[in-house]
Amino acid sequence: MTAFAIALSSGATAAHAAPSAELKKKIKTAEEKLEDVTESYNKMRLDLKETKAETKQLESSLKPTEIALAAATAKVKTIATTTYMQGRVGGMTALVSGDQGSLMERLTFLEQIAQENQNDIDTYTETTQTYAERKAALKVTQEKQTAQVKELSDRKKKIEKDLDKLYDMREAAYGSATEDTGSYTGKIPTVAGSAGKAVTFAFNQIGKPYGYGDDGPNSYDCSGLTAAAWRAAGKSLPHNAAAQYSATARISKSDLQPGDLVFYRSNGHVALYVGDGKIIDAPSAGRDVLHRGIGIMTPNGYGRVK
Repeated sequence: MTAFAIALSSGATAAHAAPSAELKKKIKTAEEKLEDVTESYNKMRLDLKETKAETKQLESSLKPTEIALAAATAKVKTIATTTYMQGRVGGMTALVSGDQGSLMERLTFLEQIAQENQNDIDTYTETTQTYAERKAALKVTQEKQTAQVKELSDRKKKIEKDLDKLYDMREAAYGSATEDTGSYTGKIPTVAGSAGKAVTFAFNQIGKPYGYGDDGPNSYDCSGLTAAAWRAAGKSLPHNAAAQYSATARISKSDLQPGDLVFYRSNGHVALYVGDGKIIDAPSAGRDVLHRGIGIMTPNGYGRVK
């Protein structure tokens, strides 16, 4: 997915009036609103993935049902044809014809014929009902999927419009100046285990641009960055901040270790804790991945990857 990022040089300076408090507030509000839409977009992509899996499963289940339906239909047709050709044979006629076998054997024979026919008819009825139910379920799932695709498209258009507005606001506030840090040149802390791989990965992404719906390798949104960091460590996280909150174990701030996740704004934003009171996160549209203090906002929760 294309990353919509402003190309800014970290060393640029501009003679630009300091933005007013009101403009800063507007930018912050726009950033948060846009990130909320982005995370909703990511959640919908997860839902769509599940819907596609459900559709595939339903399609697979229909094949054996179609085979069973064909077999049951053939049996019912045979019963109908035989009945038509032979006519309805009364029990008394069958019993008095011929002189072989006992009365009990003849009664048992007739009962078996009737039962076999009824079993075939029951199988046909049950299979037809099952087939119809599965067909209906498949149709509902496909309609749901179509609606989700349309909503994804509508959200994408809205995000692109919001991005344009946000960039205009930033340009008005900061001109060609930037608060981005560029790539990280300091020492990457040594962290043991898989968390160390996630932390090292995150440090190496600092300075890369924000891209809504992106999880690398060239751009990221907030949950895309944390998912990519832990993917590099061999762990799978959903690409959505709220879903990552649900997928991780709850810990307290005092238990924080490098590699843990820090959640903000009611799980609307997520960052990777890298130690020493610092996080790495993809802040918002028009800004790069940053290494900054955990207190940029008040966290609402902390998670450890299981």
